[in-house]
Amino acid sequence: MPSSVRAGSLKDPEVAELFFKEDPEKLFSDLREIGHGSFGAVYFARDVRSTEVVAIKKMSYSGKQSNEKWQDIIKEVKFLQRIQHPNSIEYKEGKTLSKTTPLQEMEIAAITHGALQGLAYLHSHNMIHRDIKAGNILLTEPGQVKLADFGSASIASPANSFVGTPYWMAPEVILAMDEGQYDGKVDVWSLGITCVELAERKPPLFNMNAMSALYHIAQNESPTLQSRDWTDYFRNFVDSCLQKIPQDRPLSDHLLNHVFVQRERPDSVLMDLILRTKEAVRELDNLQYRKMKKILFQEAHNGPQAETQDGDEEVEHGAGRTDTVNSVGSNQSIPSMSISSQSSSVNSLNESAQDDRSELDLMEGDHTVMSNSSVIHLKPEEEEGYHEDPEVRDRPTEPPDAQPPRKHYRERNREHFATIRTASLVTREMQEHEQDSELREQMSGYKRMRRQHQKHLMGLENKLKAEMDEHRLRLDKELESQRNIFAQEMEKLVKRHQAAMEKDAKTFNNDEKKFQQHIQVQQKKELSSFLESQKREYKLRKERLKEELSENQSTPKKEKQEWLSKQKENFQHFQAEEEANLLRRQRQYLELECRRFKQRILIARHNVEQDLTREELNKRQTQKDLEHAMLLRHHESMQELEFRHLGTIQKMRAELIRTQHQTELTNQLEYNKRRERELRRKHVMEVRQQPKSLKSKELQIKKQFQDTCKIQTRQFKALKNHLLESTPKADHKAVLKRLKEEQTRKLAILAEQYDHSNNHMLSTQALRLDEAQEGECQVLRQQLHQELELLNAYQSKIKMQTDAQHDRERKDLEQRVSLRRALLEHKIEEEMLSLQNERVERIRSLLERQAREMEAFDSESIRLGFSNMVLSNMQGSDTHGSPGGSGASQQSLHQGGSSSQQPWGHPVLAGGPPPWSLHQPSGGGVRGGVGGRRRRQGGGRSEQGMSRSASITSQISNGSHLSYT
Repeated sequence: MPSSVRAGSLKDPEVAELFFKEDPEKLFSDLREIGHGSFGAVYFARDVRSTEVVAIKKMSYSGKQSNEKWQDIIKEVKFLQRIQHPNSIEYKEGKTLSKTTPLQEMEIAAITHGALQGLAYLHSHNMIHRDIKAGNILLTEPGQVKLADFGSASIASPANSFVGTPYWMAPEVILAMDEGQYDGKVDVWSLGITCVELAERKPPLFNMNAMSALYHIAQNESPTLQSRDWTDYFRNFVDSCLQKIPQDRPLSDHLLNHVFVQRERPDSVLMDLILRTKEAVRELDNLQYRKMKKILFQEAHNGPQAETQDGDEEVEHGAGRTDTVNSVGSNQSIPSMSISSQSSSVNSLNESAQDDRSELDLMEGDHTVMSNSSVIHLKPEEEEGYHEDPEVRDRPTEPPDAQPPRKHYRERNREHFATIRTASLVTREMQEHEQDSELREQMSGYKRMRRQHQKHLMGLENKLKAEMDEHRLRLDKELESQRNIFAQEMEKLVKRHQAAMEKDAKTFNNDEKKFQQHIQVQQKKELSSFLESQKREYKLRKERLKEELSENQSTPKKEKQEWLSKQKENFQHFQAEEEANLLRRQRQYLELECRRFKQRILIARHNVEQDLTREELNKRQTQKDLEHAMLLRHHESMQELEFRHLGTIQKMRAELIRTQHQTELTNQLEYNKRRERELRRKHVMEVRQQPKSLKSKELQIKKQFQDTCKIQTRQFKALKNHLLESTPKADHKAVLKRLKEEQTRKLAILAEQYDHSNNHMLSTQALRLDEAQEGECQVLRQQLHQELELLNAYQSKIKMQTDAQHDRERKDLEQRVSLRRALLEHKIEEEMLSLQNERVERIRSLLERQAREMEAFDSESIRLGFSNMVLSNMQGSDTHGSPGGSGASQQSLHQGGSSSQQPWGHPVLAGGPPPWSLHQPSGGGVRGGVGGRRRRQGGGRSEQGMSRSASITSQISNGSHLSYT
């Protein structure tokens, strides 16, 4: 139920089911108080609907911290609903442990065994009781042990709240906020203290202020049993429970196998304890009753004896009806169990966290909790197994005379309420509850402050954790966004490269066609020129032959004609051969240049692929560098935030501890002042009562003087009679005179002694009172000084532990940050190595593929009849082409290349050579071509739009394989 809901509100259906709407005063009658504590009171009542006798625990949630009190009520009831175990209270019949008789070791073992079974059940369900003590251990009518008072219980383990009763708190509970969490082993410690309480009738440090006891428990050694009469088994069990280090303390289920609780003991040990305690309580009630009857009889001087005897019988009968096994009443949530103490000191604890929630004197039937105008009423399931002790059923050898009383108890329990509390004890509890309100409020405020401090610290930790998660999420989003951007950029780059390659492939095809057309046009022109020159030469030759024939007149004409025809035929044949040779050379030249052109295109495509691969790898390298830089920046940001958060938490913790120490010091000083004020008040009352005391002493001395005077008077009379009888009558006058003088002298001496006795008594009493009061003041001052020194030592220890914890936290954080930085650097190194390997592999695979393509091209060229030397001798072959055609063809290639668009996106300077002319006659495949291309274009190529690695550029320019260092 949220704390914002008003206390007592029943709007929540889950909470409303726990309460009745009717007025509890109409549902229950015959209400009378039988127990009282800081949290509420326990009443005897009768259910008007079923006429059953019930115990009502009335708890108030009004006043300060009303919401917190209301939540405690709801939590306790819900906790009780969740547990179902024979050794845990379930609103059944029950009694609490008594306040009157000391316990034997076998009785302590039986009670401890039952309590351990209940604790083992709670701990197995990850629950912690957190307030184990004798007052919270109940005994049913058949002698079954049950745990009660779950107001301090925790439904989750581990926990770290500061709750419980001071003298029974484990050290880790006291230091919960300073040292961390605790688990169910705190109940084992409290059980060990309870064993000491049952054995010695009060817990250790009980004569100490509750706050001082907390400081003592936190920093001193564990308590032990003082008496040497207990067995080693019991001592070992207590020592095991009271191990200071929680890790050395055994679990509750392990302690169930301890020899102390497993030793053989009579089955009726607890029943005998209950019967013995009832007898003791009955005697106390009868004693008080007789005292009162005696006082009344003395005042009336005529009270009949028969009435007194009848009254005694009635008291005995009433004691039999109200007998119970009640718990050590504790105003501080301390064991109300009077086994631990008969005096009211058990009820003088300064703190009562959950108190008489433990003092529910439960009985067979309903159990009802009144809470202001509402009633928590839970109807138990009718289980016959819980109405009869299993041990009773399992004892067939039980003497028959032992059975009827138990049956009588069960039958009587339906009509009469069972509690071993005397009337004087209940009255004294009510008075002490009113007197100890200041101490109780101080301890309650201290607990509330500790819980608030813990709440503030947890709130700050949750806030900083949320801030850390938000910051981490923001950094993760930033890193993811950068990676997405890089992935998109890389995808765009790859697509651009693919588009460029496709475009360049088309361009190469077009350029190859243009190149072939260009050569063919040149060859046609060359052929036309050649044919024209042949015609002119033929005419010139024909004219020259005619001139030679005309000069030679001796040759017959017919012979001349034949010779001329033969010469013409020979010349035409020569010209035809020349023309055929020209066509053959042109065809060879065209094939050679086309092959060379393809070789140049292949080399250029390889260079472009290398450039694009280099650009992609450099891009990937740049992105990875930026990503690593962001990771390092994020690490620094997280480190700074973690150290700032740790400083904030440690600063708040130090401030809260300072506030806590100041509050503890203030409480201790107030306690000191209160003790001194009470002592002064006591001394003033003693001084005021001194005249009455002196008067009584004076009356006592006076009575003694009167008695002495009477004795002397009787002695004087006896002496006078004796002397008068033995003395002649004539001397009687002188004898009487002498006796009178002697009597006067002795009375004067007695009067002097009387005055001296009075004066001595007055001076002695005043001096004795002053000395006693001064001694009490000295003892109190010494005790308060020791408690103050104990507080200072405790606070110094807490301060040192806090500083050590802060140093440890800082060192742990530094180690975590250093480890995270080392892991990050190792991850960066691995990613860089992986990227380097990927780069080398990409370049190696590219170069191998290109080498295979060059080998395939060379093989095909050889198959076509072109040698590598001819193909690589590009410039030399250009100068030795066909007659009249090589120069024109080479010139046209340069002109065509300069006017055409540069492929692969590599611009050249004006007048630079086209890409297919960039070939050195050095051979050597791709690496030679690449190196020659680099050497020829070193000054002509412009810078690429993409940054490249200098090492790659230098290696490629040197003709080596591509790699990155």
